[in-house]
Amino acid sequence: MIRVLIADDHPVVRQGLRTFLDVQDDLTVIGEAADGEEAVALAESLTPDVLLLDLRMPVLDGLGALGRLEGLGVRVIVLTSVSDPVDVAPAMRAGAAGFLYKDVDPAALVQAIRAVHGGQVLLAPDAAVAMLTGPGPAPDATAVLTERELEVLRLIATGCSNREIARELLVAEKTVKTHVSNVLMKLGVQDRTQAALYAVRHGLA
Repeated sequence: MIRVLIADDHPVVRQGLRTFLDVQDDLTVIGEAADGEEAVALAESLTPDVLLLDLRMPVLDGLGALGRLEGLGVRVIVLTSVSDPVDVAPAMRAGAAGFLYKDVDPAALVQAIRAVHGGQVLLAPDAAVAMLTGPGPAPDATAVLTERELEVLRLIATGCSNREIARELLVAEKTVKTHVSNVLMKLGVQDRTQAALYAVRHGLA
């Protein structure tokens, strides 16, 4: 059972999310927070698996909450109604595992919770575009990828298969698949070819 915590300052939004998520066989909502401060406190006491976190909240906003959630082991999906592209990269750098907008299809939200709980990183298409083409220069991949993900990206750019990457990095092939999935999601690209082109274009290969 995936234990979910909801943090949003609008009671109607929290109730709507709870109503839909609680009917899923593998999800249970264990708590609700009305601001970032409460979200951090509940994350510490209830130890949820996944936190749905709004960015615009009183007392402590979503970014502030993200900064204090590090090390708690909770996977955070930012769920916001504000589509300002400048919000995406800071949230992902602060440790968010997903970035979705509140108009997301309910079934897609459920799938996102399951995917993020399983270790993936998910971005709404608009958020992925914002990561690459947001105001100013395109964000540096080194700002959003972990050291291991950068290693995987460089090896993808050299044409290595998952098996070859696993052999090179001395990890399981399944682990490589997870890293590749995270790289594609974080860079907002569709496949390995686009990832390789990104790496070449930005001097990473």
